[in-house]
Amino acid sequence: MGYGDDLLVTSLAAIEKKKHPDRQIVIGNLKKKNASHSIIYENNPNISDCRNLDKNKEIHLIDYHPENRPYIDYEKSTNKKYIWKKNFKAIPGELFFSNEENIKASQIIKNALNYWYSINKTIKPKAIIFLETTSTKIKHKNFSIKHINKSWGYNNWLNLVNKLKHKYLFINSVHEYSSNINGIFNADNMNFRLACAIMDQCNLYVGPEGGFSHVAGALKKKAVVYYGGWISPEIIGYDFHENLYFNDPNSPCGLYREICNHCENARKSITVSIFEESISKLIAEGF
Repeated sequence: MGYGDDLLVTSLAAIEKKKHPDRQIVIGNLKKKNASHSIIYENNPNISDCRNLDKNKEIHLIDYHPENRPYIDYEKSTNKKYIWKKNFKAIPGELFFSNEENIKASQIIKNALNYWYSINKTIKPKAIIFLETTSTKIKHKNFSIKHINKSWGYNNWLNLVNKLKHKYLFINSVHEYSSNINGIFNADNMNFRLACAIMDQCNLYVGPEGGFSHVAGALKKKAVVYYGGWISPEIIGYDFHENLYFNDPNSPCGLYREICNHCENARKSITVSIFEESISKLIAEGF
């Protein structure tokens, strides 16, 4: 599963652990009788490490896997598009950082501020923003079309950053396919958990719906999230975020095997100015 799904299931694990405090809670596929580990589950007191279980304690498996996601209507979905369960509502998950992760994140924040002041001298940033522009799966052989449809597009992100980089310190999510935009800070050696710990020390998240929007949900972090018209924030979003959604008869389209013209219209409809206004609104509300 993706990290977003791994985060979604942590809220369910917390509920199940409360019901069954003496059981070892694991996540997996009930039909296949296997469990899966994720870096998202590390340090989580509600989820046992499936690689190191106590044979003398009862195991409680939560049936959550790529063929059983609670927000997808599998009976109505096709081999080209997902149909969403409109009665599903995401509950913020949980993340637990180690002291080492928090220390490394703090150092990266300091490095980012040094970068800011090397450019802007004595002017303080109005906010520190964790930025994601491109999915790690944008060129994946199975998932690229889905993420192209979900994306806001490089030029939109470039124009947004160029408008705002003199007011806000942007810290980039660094991975193989991340956009390297001039004027934003790029840390070295950023894995996903460290990126999450960095976000925890930023003022807000700006980026698309996906793993990091669910991280922002888990951290109770303010966020401006691009949904386009692929999936609705009423299903998979959080009410304390500014969720930018394309209200259109074809939304949410759920197309994952074909490039979607409707999603292109969403990119045009949700403008840089709309993003800018949403960011300004959250910052004005304070942190």
